[in-house]
Amino acid sequence: MDKISTFLWFDGQAEAAVAFYTGLFPDSCVGEMTRTTIDYPGGKKGDVITIAFTLFGRSFIAMNGGPGHPFTDAISLSIDCADQAEVDRYWNALEAGGEPIQCGWIRDRFGLSWQVTPRILPQLLADPDRAKAQRVMEAMVQMIKIDVAAIEAAAKGN
Repeated sequence: MDKISTFLWFDGQAEAAVAFYTGLFPDSCVGEMTRTTIDYPGGKKGDVITIAFTLFGRSFIAMNGGPGHPFTDAISLSIDCADQAEVDRYWNALEAGGEPIQCGWIRDRFGLSWQVTPRILPQLLADPDRAKAQRVMEAMVQMIKIDVAAIEAAAKGN
């Protein structure tokens, strides 16, 4: 386990979320599952309270913490995608039961926000040619899911 792990609070959906995430991302697995020894606002004695898991080798802990603490867009997980095919693969999986937002952001069916980002996008946004970067930014803010061909065309001034 990493020295620092991301801790995700779910309202009774931790097991389903962990199964979904570890099935979606390579180099992922489910680790130790802890069951509660008492009844609590989010569940009953014997229910799963925490699940350790890894995504792409990074440590996370999911907790069935109960109601009252939904995820917000103030925190999101960003996926570095090599190309449009990878963007499409992750976007389509996260969109099932989820909610597309804008600029490559999507909220999954568990309420967690993700940024599905083609690797070329931050490179183009940081381009020393600031006019090029501006065209890319202007194209991106018009998108829901990022279209690699469209941002490359914007970079070229097309």
